[in-house]
Amino acid sequence: MKIKKGDTVKITTGKDAGKSGKVINVDSRAGKIVVEGLNIFKKHARPRTQNEKGQIVDVPRPMQASNVLLVCPSCHKPTRIGTKINGTKKERVCRKCKAII
Repeated sequence: MKIKKGDTVKITTGKDAGKSGKVINVDSRAGKIVVEGLNIFKKHARPRTQNEKGQIVDVPRPMQASNVLLVCPSCHKPTRIGTKINGTKKERVCRKCKAII
């Protein structure tokens, strides 16, 4: 997977299309990511103790990594990611401005 934790991404499809945020979790096996503050759903939480009430909590849910584009830190545009082999290192490259990400 070409998207890593800490990257800024822009959502292309779904209810939050056009919004951008920071990636907080990546599941490469399932091909899903969690974006901070986006793709929020309500979850009903049971009371833990007898004195506590149940509540509704906002939880960010995972989304498909194919529904987002990485925002390049140098040109600040959503872009696809290419790879470039530099010696023994494999680096991510912006497809628009050719900068190393």
